[in-house]
Amino acid sequence: MRQLTIYKDDAMQRIDKFLAKTLPTLPKSLMYKYIRNKKIKVNGKRCTPDQKLNEGDVVTLYISEEFFENPIDYSFLEAPVALSIIYEDANILILDKPIGLLVHSDIKAEKDTLIQRILHYLYKKKEYDPSKSQSFTPALAHRLDRNTQGIIMAAKNAAALRHLNLLIKERDVDKEYLALIEGNLKKKTGNLVHYHEKDKNGNVSIHDAPMSEKNKEVRLKYKVLKTTKKMEMINIHLETGKSHQIRAQFAYIGHPLVGDTRYQAKIHDMDYQALAAYQITFHSKNDRVFSYLDNKSFCIPETELEKYFKVKNK
Repeated sequence: MRQLTIYKDDAMQRIDKFLAKTLPTLPKSLMYKYIRNKKIKVNGKRCTPDQKLNEGDVVTLYISEEFFENPIDYSFLEAPVALSIIYEDANILILDKPIGLLVHSDIKAEKDTLIQRILHYLYKKKEYDPSKSQSFTPALAHRLDRNTQGIIMAAKNAAALRHLNLLIKERDVDKEYLALIEGNLKKKTGNLVHYHEKDKNGNVSIHDAPMSEKNKEVRLKYKVLKTTKKMEMINIHLETGKSHQIRAQFAYIGHPLVGDTRYQAKIHDMDYQALAAYQITFHSKNDRVFSYLDNKSFCIPETELEKYFKVKNK
């Protein structure tokens, strides 16, 4: 018999979700059987799989010891602690993700990723220790492509992650992008509205009208900031957020991003697409966790594409 006390970062989740994270070797079918047979209880009483846990609850498990023998993963210590931190407090980290760095491991299981660097950093600060964490690990609230520079937000605790996810879902965090596009746009400010389609291989296509039920409307606003004969620097405000949306929409109208060979760019004397998520602004006045960030903006002082533009146009 084992007892697990529910701490702050474990609370406000279903018991089946908590157990799946805490005891990853326990098969789900067996877990549900144990709950039905009262071999898993909360505060000494029968529970249901969807029962929400509260801080201070005690989960009692009358199950085999083998399911508690999970090796602690310290592989994040193999990643460097090289981070460009824009802002940090007790709840979140706001970082500038460099070009070429994955946010999470891919199928090659790369050890140097942004989240591994974050875990190493927090471990050194004594703000995270996997041996003392039952069901929560600091996590990223959103993603960026490997070759896109930009602002990434990471949550240090479970409540912060829940609230960040909600703010993003409700579009209460504005994200601003910079891009270099080939050629010159006819209108220096405007809106792009198209229909987005992504196939099973991850390829994105854009249409003027919906071709099937799978097509989703995508919208963005843009403003030209700087112009040369070959390219323009533009500010982009996303109103929707789909895979490769900015890259695909501008390629569709004949102005692919500089360096974006996947979308037929002709200017490719750089090893990445000229896109950066350079600024975020919080609109979180009514959020009980992040109200202190309401109307605050955070930005990258100078992006790599801005440096490139300066060099090309001396």
